[in-house]
Amino acid sequence: MSADSGSEVCVIIAAKDAADTIGKAIASALAETAVSEVVVIDDESSDGTDAAARSADDGTGRLKVLRFDENQGPSAARNRAIEVSTAPLISILDADDFFFPQRFTAMQAEKDWDLIADNIGFIHHDPSLPVEPDRFHARTRSLSLVDFVEGNISQRGVKRGEIGFLKPVIRRSFLTEHGLRYNEDLRLGEDYDLYLRALAKGARYKVIDHCGYAAVVRANSLSGRHGTQDLRRLYEAEQAIRLTPGLLSAEQAQAVRRHERQIKARHDLRRALDVKAEGGKGAAIRHLLANPAAAPAVIGGVLGDKLEAMRTKGAAPMPVPEGKLRYLLPGVPVAQR
Repeated sequence: MSADSGSEVCVIIAAKDAADTIGKAIASALAETAVSEVVVIDDESSDGTDAAARSADDGTGRLKVLRFDENQGPSAARNRAIEVSTAPLISILDADDFFFPQRFTAMQAEKDWDLIADNIGFIHHDPSLPVEPDRFHARTRSLSLVDFVEGNISQRGVKRGEIGFLKPVIRRSFLTEHGLRYNEDLRLGEDYDLYLRALAKGARYKVIDHCGYAAVVRANSLSGRHGTQDLRRLYEAEQAIRLTPGLLSAEQAQAVRRHERQIKARHDLRRALDVKAEGGKGAAIRHLLANPAAAPAVIGGVLGDKLEAMRTKGAAPMPVPEGKLRYLLPGVPVAQR
């Protein structure tokens, strides 16, 4: 895919109860000529996901389906797929998403990168309906560690657009050289954590405006069902990176600290709400008195939620027309020039 490496791609799909969507995901990957391997790890599904995955085989010998007998989470599934694959480039595909045709073509023209990502088009309607991504004028930019971290700090009242959602192609040789794999303690932010550690090791991360990845927005997505402990593990993992001697510059450490504080604030609020749900308001008050450092995050979070609810009361979300996409990254469509 660039002058300094092989161009074959391994597409990794970690799947949990995805029988209804896994076929489309696999088909979109196998349709890409750059793809030499598709590795599906069924993470103890109960709906026949592994059988649905095998039924999507195109007979070219590129598909491999493995199954965990016990649920181990997306990080372990992806690490297992990396272990059993050999292609020089690695691409992550979620089991309910898919690639637009010729997703990797635009990346093939780029050189000098360790991670490269394209734009994401969010589908807010029936994904079976035909949809074509817009064509954007070519633009390539590099992400520093600070750019990446700052781009993942969300703002209340602003539609989520964290660049941690991007699905970069990763050079296997870089992961191997630096001993990088997914953190199997994480079930939230595992991608963010891996990319952060790669950037801390000096990874060259490029982003292009071309849209080749389709993310299907679903109300029952697993990403929306993370618990308090998932948040705690994420901010603790980020803290460990920040405190590793000699790893980050002062500017980088400050950016990581800002993101870490936001995740910890979300954890503190969620923990207080858990205590309230289990023991009532009195238990929540006692919890805050015993943990005064958490009080600002809890009070600010509760007030912020109430203000946001008042602001949006009665306001219907602006629908995305059928056949249209909402894009993660801003770009200049060709037709506008």
